[in-house]
Amino acid sequence: MRKRSIKNTRVNTEVQRELSNIIRNMKDPRVAPWTSVVAAEVAPDLKTCKAYISVLGDGKAQEDTIRGLESAEGYIRRELAHTLNMRNTPEIRFILDQSIEYGVNMSKKIDEVNRNMTEGDADAE
Repeated sequence: MRKRSIKNTRVNTEVQRELSNIIRNMKDPRVAPWTSVVAAEVAPDLKTCKAYISVLGDGKAQEDTIRGLESAEGYIRRELAHTLNMRNTPEIRFILDQSIEYGVNMSKKIDEVNRNMTEGDADAE
């Protein structure tokens, strides 16, 4: 299976959707309630998976969530094996994805620059 094949894309989408459901239903207090799976990249041999996780909260909440997910990796793999009919259930590596947070910060900065420009135009008149 090639890296960008249709089958691999479908597997990535299914794994991402199921990981989201499993994490949402977890009862671990370390895992923040606003945790989402941004992307999942399953290797072509179905042995490993990189799960990109986004956590809404401060740095401590993000760190605790990743630690909680890593400690529950066996449980998550077992649940994934029950819901998906795959030849192999991949080992999951959880990677903190801060692209959403970065995008929000950039939007705030752009809004601030636009606000300053309109105030500058009003002062010039």
